[in-house]
Amino acid sequence: MFSIAPRDEPYLLSSELLGFPPDARVLIVNADDFGIYPSVNAAVVRSIEDGIASSCSIMPPCPGARAALGLLQAHRHIRFGVHLTLVGDFADYRWGPVTARHKVPSLLDSAGNLFTTTTKEQLLRQARIGEVELELRSQIEIVLAAGPAPTHLDWHALADGGRDDIFDVGMRLAEEYGLAARVWLEPGRREARRRGLPVVDHEFLDSFALDVATKRDRYLQLLREMPAGLNEWAVHPGLDDAEARAIDGGWRIRYTDLEFLTSSEARQAVDREGIVIIDYSVIRDAWSLQQRD
Repeated sequence: MFSIAPRDEPYLLSSELLGFPPDARVLIVNADDFGIYPSVNAAVVRSIEDGIASSCSIMPPCPGARAALGLLQAHRHIRFGVHLTLVGDFADYRWGPVTARHKVPSLLDSAGNLFTTTTKEQLLRQARIGEVELELRSQIEIVLAAGPAPTHLDWHALADGGRDDIFDVGMRLAEEYGLAARVWLEPGRREARRRGLPVVDHEFLDSFALDVATKRDRYLQLLREMPAGLNEWAVHPGLDDAEARAIDGGWRIRYTDLEFLTSSEARQAVDREGIVIIDYSVIRDAWSLQQRD
C-alpha cells in the first residue's frame, strides 16, 4: 500500500480541487452493477435518463454485459466506469472471468467460476496478483474495444479492492488508461489527497446498507444534511419483474433505489438544497491533469 507522508496544513476539499467554491455541496450518484442482468440494465438507464443518477459502472464478466455495452453505444451521453469484478453475487446465477480460465486459476472456485460475496475471503487469501492484473486489464480492454470511453474504475463488492496490492494494481491501471478511480477507504484516500487527486470527502454511501422501509426518508435526510465537499452515493437501481425476483434476493433494494432516483421528490430536493450533481468525467480530467504534472 502507499506510504503516507505527514502533512501539517489542512487539505482543500476535493470539490475545491475541482474548482467549486468552499461551500459547494457536490454529489456523484453512480449506478453500480450495470450488466449484472438485463432488467438492471433497463433500470440503470432509466435512473440516469429520467432521474438524478449521473453515471453508472459496467460489470464486464456478467451475462448482461454485452447488452449493457450496446446500451452505452446507443446512449453515448451516459458517463460510465468499469466495475472491476472479481466476485459474483448469487449462488445460482454465476459467471466466470473474461480471461481464459487456465490463465487465472487462483481467481476461481472449484466449479471454475468467480467466487461469490459469501466466499470472497477465500479469493483474497489465494489470488495471485499477476492473475488479478491480467483479469482486470482484460475487463478494461473489453469495454474499450466496444467503443464508448469510460471515465473511471471502481470495485464490485471489494472495498478499494479488498487487499492492498489489489488496490495498488487498480490505481496503476487507472493512471495507465487515463481514468479516475473510486477511492473511499483509508489510507488510500489520504494518499490520493496528498497527491492532489480529488476523492470523496465524506462517508461513502452504499445503498445496500439502507433499510428498504425507511429508504425514501433517509435519502431525503441525506440530501438535506449533505456537507460541503465531494460526496458519492453508490446506488443499485433495478426493476421489479419476474427476472429480478428469480435471480436476485436484493431486488427490493434495487427497485426502491429506482423509485427514489426517478421520483419528483428526489429532483426537487436536489434543486431545493442547491446540490451540484456531477459525474466521474470531472474527476477523470482532474486526475489526468494532476498525474501529468
